Amino acid sequence: KDPRKLNTFFGVMVPTILSMFSIVLFLRTFVVGHAGLLQGLLMVIVAYTIISLTILSICAISTNGAIQGGGAYDMISRSLGPEFGGSIGLMFFLAKVFACGEYVLGLVEAILDVFGSDASSLSGRVPVLPQGYWYTVLYSSIVLLLCLLVCLVGAHIYSRTAFVILLVVTVSLLSIFISSVAVKPHDFVITRQGSGNQTLRYNASYTGFSATTLRNNLGGYSLDYSTNTVMSFATVFAIMFTSCTGIMAGANMSELKTPSVSIPKGTIVAVFYTFTVYVLLFLLVSATCDTLLIQDYGFFQRINIWPPFVTIGIYCASLSAAMCAMIGASRILHALALDQLFLPLAPAAITSSSGNPWVAVLYTWGLAQCVVFAGQLNAVASLVTVFYLLAFAAVDLACLALEWASAPNFPTFQLFSWHTCLLGILSCLVMMFVINPVYSSGSIVLLLLLLLFLHYRSPTSSWGYISQALIFHQVRKYLLMLDVRKDHVKFWRPQVLLMVANPRSSCQLILFVNQLKKGGLYVLGHVQLGDLTLPSDPVQQQYNFWLSLVDKLGVKAFVDLTLSPSVRQGTQHLLRITGMKPNMLILGFYDSCTPEDFFLQDTAFCDSSIGQSNEGEYNFGVDLPSLQAHFPPVRHVESPRWLSPEEYVGIISDAIKMNKNVCLGRYFFQLEGEGKDSKVDGSERTIDVWPLNLLQPGSRDYEDVCSLFLLQMACVLNMSSKWRHARMRIFLNVETESSDQGWVVNEETFRELLRKLRIRAAIKIVPWDSVVQHHAQPDREHSAEQPQALSEGFLSAVNSMLVENSSQAAVRFLYLPRPPAHHSQAQQYVAQLEAVTSGLGPTLLIHGVTPVTYTDL
Repeated sequence: KDPRKLNTFFGVMVPTILSMFSIVLFLRTFVVGHAGLLQGLLMVIVAYTIISLTILSICAISTNGAIQGGGAYDMISRSLGPEFGGSIGLMFFLAKVFACGEYVLGLVEAILDVFGSDASSLSGRVPVLPQGYWYTVLYSSIVLLLCLLVCLVGAHIYSRTAFVILLVVTVSLLSIFISSVAVKPHDFVITRQGSGNQTLRYNASYTGFSATTLRNNLGGYSLDYSTNTVMSFATVFAIMFTSCTGIMAGANMSELKTPSVSIPKGTIVAVFYTFTVYVLLFLLVSATCDTLLIQDYGFFQRINIWPPFVTIGIYCASLSAAMCAMIGASRILHALALDQLFLPLAPAAITSSSGNPWVAVLYTWGLAQCVVFAGQLNAVASLVTVFYLLAFAAVDLACLALEWASAPNFPTFQLFSWHTCLLGILSCLVMMFVINPVYSSGSIVLLLLLLLFLHYRSPTSSWGYISQALIFHQVRKYLLMLDVRKDHVKFWRPQVLLMVANPRSSCQLILFVNQLKKGGLYVLGHVQLGDLTLPSDPVQQQYNFWLSLVDKLGVKAFVDLTLSPSVRQGTQHLLRITGMKPNMLILGFYDSCTPEDFFLQDTAFCDSSIGQSNEGEYNFGVDLPSLQAHFPPVRHVESPRWLSPEEYVGIISDAIKMNKNVCLGRYFFQLEGEGKDSKVDGSERTIDVWPLNLLQPGSRDYEDVCSLFLLQMACVLNMSSKWRHARMRIFLNVETESSDQGWVVNEETFRELLRKLRIRAAIKIVPWDSVVQHHAQPDREHSAEQPQALSEGFLSAVNSMLVENSSQAAVRFLYLPRPPAHHSQAQQYVAQLEAVTSGLGPTLLIHGVTPVTYTDL
């Protein structure tokens, strides 16, 4: 059976009207007595203007999708995300709890007005109940217990009787209007207990319709007998505004047949009806009652043709409002518990067999019981009003965010615009501080603390994040403003595309490049071999796994996957079309080493941590076991290679032709301390830079583009968080035995260059005469594009020199020679690189093709 069966009248209008009338209707028309008719009408207009702006937002959001249980919390959380939704939801729950306590105190006040021992001896008063602070708390607790019992049985009892209660309240209202004509003018003597044992007597009168009485009630503030303080615009407005906080009662109903139709129509009609009733009542009492408005808040009973009419109306209205507030609060708390935003609230998700959240009801009852210790209705009113205004402002903010994000098909409701939202937010915030600056400041501080708490917890959800839509909206705008023609070398940043075949064996390199990017763009690229002859694109299903990997590793990277017949073609695709174009390609090294499985070493990927994540946390369909199962085991020695040496070198050549810088990373599985939980700051680390092309001893140019790029990348790494205290050493290779002693001058020139580039490093002079002698004399027939073969002795000597000088370094930066033009020399090129870097440890071979250094301001 479909649980959605309530129509507009019973599902929205009846609960909204009852919530907006409540106890305030009968006991709080004293607004005219304290503020006067003119200011009283102004307060009503201001209050209804504020809630009308919010109602437009409620209507707009309710037409954007089905509203579930939780009302404002559901609207805000599903629009603004879990952080904002959770914090405002908790505060809206507290507002409902305080409102429940307020309505109970109002009911007790009305009961004591008839049955209290201090009640005057007028007809209809039965002074049998003792009065005092603790007696008020006792009576309030008994009423709360009654509300608890009804709510524990189920909200269906309340919903079935709501219409009957509305009829009773309507009859009471009619009796008031009839009494203004039927009852003759007469005087009253009201007695109050003063300080000590002093009894105070006040003369009050009911004059009937009188122009004089109307003039006397146009303005003025006086002493409030219940709190013994002089009233002001702020205090009177706070109490009056509590009658306007029931606009969410219809939105809280999750059993509506058509919420998108019922909520706007029912709420607007209910608000218009209550506004009309309040204006008529204000006009009525200001024209018929004198000091009676100030000295007796229950004066409607004194001037009624049959006082029990009003008494019954007061009791029914206040009791129904208290139960409605308790039910509404428990539903909000239940929704919060189901979303698992606050762990202490988790038990509130428990429901009975019929679906009644009885634990949430108990939570609500316990907190409402704490509220009644205030003992006075007026003492609680300001806090309730401030919390409600903050919740209303959040609803307006949610709607404004949806509008600014240009959400498709929003809004269906035509009477809404972003101007009404903005005006609603501002009016709510202004009225908060007008009512009570201390409570307002405290509530905003509480909101910010809850926001920070939830942001730190970083809950994920499937609701959709308005922040993502707003970010996209802004990023698109700023991307369009970017002009590549205005790029300047002094603002250059690495924009890295790291090609990853299998992250199981590449995690350390992924973590290292995250440090190397220095605030630049970082993209993890992967090529899936195949074509689109398959029934569906196999790449699309992989994105969530790769994004979960990025989350696990804690790197700030994008993910871009492509489908291609070859890795070389796929890499070309990614270099050309990936977002903001990468300016650097990084590849793992091509060798025959058997890779290690990083997933078996890192605790974040081990089986022992499977149960440590929050149960029920929305993880976008990727839990740890499925993440481990998605990526294939690492390659064995016998396993076929994805790439041939020719294709690997071809990828390097393609990138250089496309004016991209290239880096090759080797032995990075040996690098430790790059993880997100590592506290390494680099104080024990050394970065070694060899800016000379070691495979061309004749080249002595330390200032070519590639050498300067090498130095800049080492400097960029040295500025990152885990390398900021590392020592940087730059090795200059010199031939000391040659007749040309210009290397001494070159060293000084190089030191001056480093000073201009603001690179702090130690310079080490490395004589390499013994290495150069193994190098054959260059053959003029060979060009730079087709380098001659290097002897094994020379390669071994270069490797020995590197091992001797850089064996203790954490990472080494080496000059990567330009790859050969002809694919037949690819295998020889890879073999030379492998021989030079053999046994070195983490090494980055770099070939730079773009200028990245600038010495001017």
